[in-house]
Formats: sequence, C-alpha cells, structure tokens
Amino acid sequence: MRVFPVLIILLWFCTPVQGQRFSMEQVEFFEKQIRPVLLEKCLVCHGANVAKVKLRLDSREGVLKGSSSGTVVTARQPDKSRLIEVLHYQGEVQMPPVGKLTDAEIKAFEKWIEADLPWPENTRLPSPETIQSAGKKHWAFQPVVLPNVPPVTDKALACTPIDHFILASLHKSGIGPSARADKYTLIRRATFDLHGLPPTVEEVQKFEADTSSEAYVRLIDRLLASPRYGERWARHWLDVARYADNKGYVFFEDKNYPWAFTYRDYVIDAFNKDLPFDRFVQEQLAADQLKLQDSKSLAALGFLTVGGHFMNNTHDIIDDRIDVMSRGLMGLTVTCARCHDHKFDPVSQADYYSLYGIFRSSMEPLVPPLWGQAPATKEYEKFAGELANLEKKLLDFVTARHQELVSGARQRVTEYLLAVYASRNQPPADDFMLIADKGDLNPTMVNRWRVYLEEARKRSDLLWKPWHAFAALGEKEFASSREAICQTIQAEKGLNPLVKKAFLTPPVDMKDVAKRYDQLLEDIERRWKYRLIQAFFRKTPPPGKLEDADAEELRKVLYGSQSPADAPLALDWGFLSLFPDRVTQDEYKKLIKDVEVHSAKGPARAMVLNDAPRPHEPQVFLRGQPNRLGEHVPRQFLEVVNPHRQPFTNGSGRLELAQEITSRKNPLTARVIVNRVWMHHFGVGLVDTPSDFGLRGSAPSHPELLDYLAADFMEHGWSLKRLHRQIMSSAVYQQKSVDRTDALAKDSENRLLWKMNRRRLEFEALHDSILSVSGQLDSSMGGPAVPLFSDKKRRAVYGYVDRLDFPSLLTTFDVPNPASTTPQRNLTTVAPQALFLMNGPMLQEAARLIEAMKEIQPPTTLQEKTQAVYRILFQRLPNEHEVQLAEKYLGQVPDKERWIDLIHGLMMTNEFAFVD
Repeated sequence: MRVFPVLIILLWFCTPVQGQRFSMEQVEFFEKQIRPVLLEKCLVCHGANVAKVKLRLDSREGVLKGSSSGTVVTARQPDKSRLIEVLHYQGEVQMPPVGKLTDAEIKAFEKWIEADLPWPENTRLPSPETIQSAGKKHWAFQPVVLPNVPPVTDKALACTPIDHFILASLHKSGIGPSARADKYTLIRRATFDLHGLPPTVEEVQKFEADTSSEAYVRLIDRLLASPRYGERWARHWLDVARYADNKGYVFFEDKNYPWAFTYRDYVIDAFNKDLPFDRFVQEQLAADQLKLQDSKSLAALGFLTVGGHFMNNTHDIIDDRIDVMSRGLMGLTVTCARCHDHKFDPVSQADYYSLYGIFRSSMEPLVPPLWGQAPATKEYEKFAGELANLEKKLLDFVTARHQELVSGARQRVTEYLLAVYASRNQPPADDFMLIADKGDLNPTMVNRWRVYLEEARKRSDLLWKPWHAFAALGEKEFASSREAICQTIQAEKGLNPLVKKAFLTPPVDMKDVAKRYDQLLEDIERRWKYRLIQAFFRKTPPPGKLEDADAEELRKVLYGSQSPADAPLALDWGFLSLFPDRVTQDEYKKLIKDVEVHSAKGPARAMVLNDAPRPHEPQVFLRGQPNRLGEHVPRQFLEVVNPHRQPFTNGSGRLELAQEITSRKNPLTARVIVNRVWMHHFGVGLVDTPSDFGLRGSAPSHPELLDYLAADFMEHGWSLKRLHRQIMSSAVYQQKSVDRTDALAKDSENRLLWKMNRRRLEFEALHDSILSVSGQLDSSMGGPAVPLFSDKKRRAVYGYVDRLDFPSLLTTFDVPNPASTTPQRNLTTVAPQALFLMNGPMLQEAARLIEAMKEIQPPTTLQEKTQAVYRILFQRLPNEHEVQLAEKYLGQVPDKERWIDLIHGLMMTNEFAFVD
C-alpha cells in the first residue's frame, strides 16, 4: 500500500518544470550538434531571408511545418523522416547540395529527431547576415562621440553636466529629483564607496562642522588620496580579473600560486597612483613588451595568468584568457564563438581563433622573473644557483625527449603514415586522449601526421596526391585500380618528379605506398644532414634550404613550418600530452615539482607571460575540436570593433592587441569601464549587463550620458580618480535614498535615478567594518595572502582566495567564485547570512572588544554609555527613542553580557550593513 505514494513522489520529481519542455542536456545537445550544422549548411537556403520550397529550418515550428511538398520530419521517427533521407543522399534530392554531411553529423540529426527535436524555448536562429546587419546598427559598436549637454530649466538642480542628462530624462517622465542628503549620510556614502570602511567619529564631526562650499569637494579629494582607496577599488577589479591564490584542480603540481599577491598589490598600487586606465590595460596584457618605470609592474600580467588551470588543458586555459580579456575589458562574450560563430553577436569563429593564436603564442616561463631587485646576499646567491641547476636539469630532460619525438617522426614515416591510414574512419581524438592500437608510436605525432595529410588533401597538394588517390581505394579496388592511378601520376603536370619516379611501377598495397614515401624522405634527410655536416667542418653558416627545388619541397615535409615532425618545443601545460608513457610523465612531474617547490622558497616573482620563440599560426577548430582543423586565420583583432584591422606582426601580437583595445577608436573599452565605475557608485550600471554590450545585452538607460562620460574620460587621460570626482560631485549622486510614492509609480526600479539607491555592504566591506569599529583592523598593506577569520586581522582584500575549495560562507554572502570573470555580484538576502552574524564568532568577539573600549567604560550613566556605543558603530548620537529602547533592554543595572548582547544586536541592524 506504500508503493503508490512513493510513485507519486517520483513522478512529481520527474515531471518537467512548466514551460520547460526539454532538459538542459537535450538543449545542450542541440546547441553543440545541431545548431552549428543548421547555421553553416542549411539556413542560407532555408532561413529568414531565403526559404526555398517554403521550408524554414530556423525554428522548431518551421522544421515541423515542413515544405511546400509536405512534412520533412516525423517526430521520434528518424527512419520515417524525409530530412534523414535527403541527408543520406538516398534519392534525387540530396542536401546540403554543397556536400554530404559526415556520418557523425547525420547520426546526430537522427538522434535529435528521435528525442522529439529538442530546441531552446522561444528561439529562432538568426542568419549570419541578420547578425551582421544588426551589429552594424547596434549602439555599442558605434563610435563614441561627445554629445551636447542638454539644457535644464532649473540650473540650481544641476551641479555637473551629468545632472543635465539625468534631469532631462526625469523631465520627460514627469518625475522630479530628490532633495540633497544630509552631510552625515554623504560622508558615510562617500567613505564606503571609496574606502569600503566607515568614517571615524572625528571625520564625521569635522565634515559636519565645515560650512565651506568646498567641504564636500575636499572630502572626496581626501578619500581619493588615501591608500584605502586602492584597496577598495582593487577588490572590484579583482572580481573582473577572476583573482585567486591557486590554480584550481591540477594533476601533480603544487595547486598554489605563491606569488598571486604580486598582481593584487600591483592593482592596488595602480589605483592609488591613478595610473591611466589605458596604460593599466596595456600593462595587464603586454607589460613584458613595454618600457616600465618599475620592473614590479611586470606583475600586471597576472591579469592573464592568475586564472584557473583547468586540469592543465591548454585550450581551456586560453579560452579563459580570451574571456577575461573580452568580457572584462570590452563587454563582449567572444568565447561563445569557440565552437561556431556567435549565436547573437557579429563575432565569427575565425575571430575567436585569431585571438586564440595570440595567447597560444604566449607562454609562462618556467621560473618567472623576480618581483623587484634580487637580494644582495650570499644566501640568495646560493639559492639562485640551486634553482638554475634544477631548471637546467628540467630543460635538458624536456629538450632530449622532444628531440626523440621529432627524430622518431622523421625516421618512422612508414609507420606513422600507416597509423593514420588505419584510423581514417575513426573520429579525431582530443589532445589528451590516446589513440589506441598504435604500438609504441607517439599518439600526438600520429595526430599531427593525420592533420597534416588532411590539410594537404584540402589544399590539393600535388606532393601527396598519390597518397590520397591510393588511400581512397577499398581493399578490393586496389589491385584493379593501381596501374591506372600510376598512369595518372605520370601524366600529372606540376607533380614533383622525385615523387613521379617513386611511382613508376604500381605499389602492391598501402604499406608499399607508405614505404615509397618513406624512402623518398629518408634520401632527402640524408642529403640534408650531409649539407649540415659539410657546413660545420667548413665553418660556414648552415644552409637554409636545399638548392634543388624538388628536393627542397620534400625536405619541407620534415623541416618546414607546417611539418608534422616539427612539433614546437614549448614547456607548457600540454607537455605531457606529447609523451603519454608513464616513465616520462613521472620523471617530468618530479623535475617540475622540484623547480616549483624550490623557487617558491625564494623571493617573490611576477607571474608573467613571454612570447614563444615561434608564433603560433592559428587555424579554426571545427566545432571547437582541436584535432579537426579548418582554415588558417591571422592573429588579429575583432572585425566588429575594427573593420579596418590588419594582421598582427609583432611576435604574439599581445601588445598590438592591447593597443587596439585601448584605442580611442574602440567603441567599447571606455564605455565598459565608465559603466563599471557608475555601477559601483549607484548599485546598477547605466547598462545593467556590464560584461555584455552585445546584441543580447541591455540598452543603456541614459545612452548620451554614457557616451559623454566615455568621451570625456578618454579626453582627460583615462583618469579613474577624475571620473570618481565627476560622478560623486553630481547632484544625482548626492540625493537622498528615500522612496517617493509619485516616482515609484512611474519608475519602480529607479532606472531614471530620481533618488539614490540604498545598498547593502558587500562581504569585504562588512568584514572590514566589523574589524574597524572593534579596533582590530590591521591597516598594513600588501604581501602574501592571509587566511580570513584568523588571528591576522587584515582587510578582506588580503584574504586567501581558494579557487579549488571556495568557502561556502563567501558564497552565502555573494562573493563570486573566481572560476571566471564576474561582471557584478548577485544580491541575495538569505537566512544563512543572518545566522552567521547572529551565531558566528566574528561579531561576538567584536562586540566584546567594543564593550571593553575605554571610550565606553568611563561614562557613568546608561545614556552616556549608549551614546558612546552609537558613536563607535554609526558615528552619530542616538536619538531619544533609541536611547529609550536601549535602556528598556538593559534594565536598571545591566551586566557586561547584557551590554555585549546590545552591541551585537546593533551590529546586525540594517544601519550597520547598509549605506543610504
């Protein structure tokens, strides 16, 4: 009898959420397997612009509706679906006409139909032409132009040009601005905004007593001049930079970044110095290629290198760097184009791999440079010598193994060619997956030969035309067709005569074909080595090529820039994929750990990038798969941002990329940063999707104001401190935060800014405020991270950020996990927040320390002691009602614990945790 209720519960859990027809896994399958094919192969004839035979494949409804001839799919029955028939090329109609889909793609469509055609809800696929057209008109891609400041009828309401734009919008909506906040509110608001700390009682009293018209301006200048400013605003930037003190999950290395703090300290120092933002960006992308006044600025490259290591997957690490660069600096979701052209924005997959090539051409050095000057001591001299020996041992090991790999690829051509031939009907393996049944052949090199031969086939390389002609034959066809193919080879114009000579007689089988190519290349290898030895003994420069053009063409197969044998020597995250054998892996792990452990014992180092000796020539990864290579693309900038872009020619191109991003012609960078600064002052940006300025992002609430701030920002040296002064000096910033019924009725979300937004303190500001008011805060700056809630009472910006095991307490208080760049923090109000403040030791300890302060002990009356508590916590005196409440709670003769509980309770109030 109990089975029935259990079944009801199971059915309830299995029932889809209302309005959500397909599971996330099904939609993901569509996005990865079906959407790219529809976009690439189908929508040009069956989309919004052209719908041949009245068939549209840009929506689920269109697919089900079918064409003028009837239905094309039968849901859940691929074997009865006309679509599958034409994809298989089984009748007169064969789609797509440009070429049959692969077997894997057709199977994906069969699986899709069998699953009832999963499709994202209410989604119609835009054609590439539609996206490009919309992109040309989109506001964020238009040049930044300084607009005219609109006039206002009541000039007394406007303090700065900012107010003119705000008042103009309010006037159109029939809403008036709110009155100016009192001085107590303003100093708390400004101090928390710029310092993330409460003002002192003395600071409040001094500001309230200053009746000068310049009092508020002096307040802002004082706050901006304090080193506390850099600590506060660095924390905002570290969210963007996905800062953490460790790598996340990695295999064998030390998970920690022992010197991540050097990047954090660089950011703090840059904000305090008011380093121009364009220079700030350039240093974070290419400090190693700039003239630096202080070598410590090399730590700026931590912006790229403090990200996660994703189990040392090269492609994921680069994807993360592209993401933090594009979303963090320009508000563009470029990484959505990793597997196919961007769904919504005019960013192509070719654009993505142009950027991929830049970062693939940049490597982290084994031992980073010192952060500052080396200590002039014998101890350090000994340490540096030991480190150099360890580094040499590792590099010698890697160089020797790499030489074995390259030599093997040149000497075992027959085996590698046959391995590629044997795997011709298998799907490409990922970089970190071993290719089975290859004996002692290196899997990575097998794949390099496979990619090389596939590229040769695509570009109709005559050198390999015989190979592809024979490889296309089935076993039964080989004997009957080999003579005809040899005759075709001899008649082929432009084919290398050495290759023709190798195929004067028909080969017996594919093994014979491979051996003939092997013999050709072995002869060339012998000839090339002889030339090198000859140059050595004659003491002449080594030759750059063979004089005979035909021989040189073959030499390039083994030594050219596109040679499969010439795997680049790069000590990076993917090194182990080159050598899957356990012995090599274990020795490499031990050697690299020795270097890491030893170097971490020494002075701090800057986490930098350097350009690789040979820049990577990127190719598009078809469907994002590293071993399915498409067209070559140059390292260059995004076309949507700079339609007149040129390929980068300076090394990796990182410096040129940084210059493009900070160009005054770039319509995104200045808009994005001024919007971020506005967001942190008002709680919401003028664009409320701060890392998505694309077609799916929100439009600005005040577009002309955004452009005014961006243009003015660039015109005045990209100064962030000046931008703060502009915003905070405005009347809109100085408004009260009190709700008004008339304004709420017309603008309930306050997007027109008819009042100031009341905001809750973030975790760091709350943490620091508790330490500050209780006299515990250690205001020392910089240095290695310390554990939060330890005996080291430093600001939260100096707390250890654990990417691998991110504390649930921080998540509870909306601190973002540094897995990726964070545009803005979520704002939640949940019970665990209150429970921590109520029951956690931090507030209890702070309350005890406050109760014991000398400022509280001397007063003899309850009222005086209550006033002292309020001054410490809120920098103001309590009103009569608050005194009465305190006296009622405390009783006539309150004991120490009663006072501690009162202080603890007051620290849990909204006044302590919120800013008006």
